[in-house]
Amino acid sequence: MKIESIAKYKPFPTVDLPNRQWPDKHITRAPVWCSVDLRDGNQALAIPMNVSEKLEMFDLLVKLGFKQIEVGFPSASDTEFNFLRRLVDEQRIPDDVQVQVLVQAREHLIRRTFESLHGVKRAIVHLYNSTSPLQRRVTFRNASKASIKDIAVKGTQLVKSLVPSVPNTDVSLQYSPESFSDTELDFSLEVCEAVMDVWQPTEAQKIILNLPATVEWTTPNVHADQIEWFCTHMQERNKAYISLHTHNDRGTGVAATELGLMAGADRVEGTLFGNGERTGNLDIVTVALNMNSHGIATGLNFSDLTRVRNIYERCTRMKVPERLPYAGDLVFTAFSGSHQDAIKKGMDLRNTSTEDADTWGVPYLTIDPQDIGRNYKAIIRINSQSGKGGVAYILDREYGLDLPKSMHPQVGEFINQTADKEGKELSTEEIYAAFCKEFVNVSSPLELKEYKLNFDAKDKNVIICEANVIYQGRALTICGSGNGPISSFVAAIDQQGWKQFKLDDYRSHAIGQGSATDSAAYIEIKRIADERIFWGTGIHPSIEMAGLLALVSAFNRSID
Repeated sequence: MKIESIAKYKPFPTVDLPNRQWPDKHITRAPVWCSVDLRDGNQALAIPMNVSEKLEMFDLLVKLGFKQIEVGFPSASDTEFNFLRRLVDEQRIPDDVQVQVLVQAREHLIRRTFESLHGVKRAIVHLYNSTSPLQRRVTFRNASKASIKDIAVKGTQLVKSLVPSVPNTDVSLQYSPESFSDTELDFSLEVCEAVMDVWQPTEAQKIILNLPATVEWTTPNVHADQIEWFCTHMQERNKAYISLHTHNDRGTGVAATELGLMAGADRVEGTLFGNGERTGNLDIVTVALNMNSHGIATGLNFSDLTRVRNIYERCTRMKVPERLPYAGDLVFTAFSGSHQDAIKKGMDLRNTSTEDADTWGVPYLTIDPQDIGRNYKAIIRINSQSGKGGVAYILDREYGLDLPKSMHPQVGEFINQTADKEGKELSTEEIYAAFCKEFVNVSSPLELKEYKLNFDAKDKNVIICEANVIYQGRALTICGSGNGPISSFVAAIDQQGWKQFKLDDYRSHAIGQGSATDSAAYIEIKRIADERIFWGTGIHPSIEMAGLLALVSAFNRSID
């Protein structure tokens, strides 16, 4: 922004709340959730959802556990009106779900709204009008506070008078002083209490007072101050649900909602993945899963978040950003070597330790991805910046290869160089293919074709290995003896004058379970000339052959 432009912006006023309590509060229970995907979210789409898409989205919201769903603005168009009628006619609304309908505090719109409600068992009529100084000055051309309050009062009176016109519908009232975030607190309270005086709520039949941050003007702590001020200055707080409806203009809609709940709110409106005007509405998925990560049950079921995302993207034609919390493609992914190493150690510990097995604790992962239907496959992804532990994790997790820890640096460096050379992230399949090509069953310049083992006739503790090999294009039979298959094969190599190394380490394991599994073996040798380390891997149904192939692989890799 240009320096000379700064002067046109003024700091947002703070709230006089010297004894604020919310900073010491904690969220201990879930609020009442209300989805506004079908109204606030839908109106913000470049191509609004058609009826079939809205029906699919409604069914999804019901399955996710939403008990309050704003289905539209039925007085705004025939499409909106007919959608609600279809929900009723096709008996799609469960008995425990309240459908919410939005309406401006204007007589003809309120009457039309009530026409849409026939046959609805439980409805919330969401009445609103603008109250902020900016709206009063610009939209309503310097309207007085009294005239703005009068709009709200008369709208409430009409709603109340029309309730008997839908005798089989349990009607609740929700009132929103639109742009609460930019309205004088005392005036917001004055208007809301005037609405309550007309509606006459009780503790058993509460009114919903929705206090929308229609535009996010300031920091989340000021929003929390506004909510606490309102809650503590109300005369009949026990007769109202205080509802939050935050937007994300400053990028802190989730924080504003969480602090607003700490400040005393009871209810939250938002959308899946934050769809909405401008920078979007509150992302209910993020807030609910944040609570889950602290052990708070929310009543919303996001155990198959990938399916939820797929339906959302298909119906709205919107794309979930890669870095969006919980749902984005990359949110459970680590490219950094140190992060990968910590994650691998955390996952390994969970697989081997019974201590605190019921408590999630893996570095860099706030929740278990499997709890929301995400798999472990994408947790660690490899590029040129990745570490040795990440490659080992993938080979273990996806292909059952438990590389010795001292092998990790050599394999990790090779894979990183491959990624750097190709200038891209490597898929798990590409990592495995590159690993196999470089380390597994390497057959040049030495190739083991077949071998026989026999006990020495004079000493049964000595094994004689006779092997048919091809070395630098020549077929040979080599022979050596030792105390086992590998040592006798090393001796056979030594007999040919090829042994320019020392064998330092040998490991092996089965890949998978059962009798029809392959075996993997890993051998480390040190080249005598320069003491460089070379690892080789052998994979074969025979553990014996796997060990010999691992030795051959290491030997071949040591030949410049």
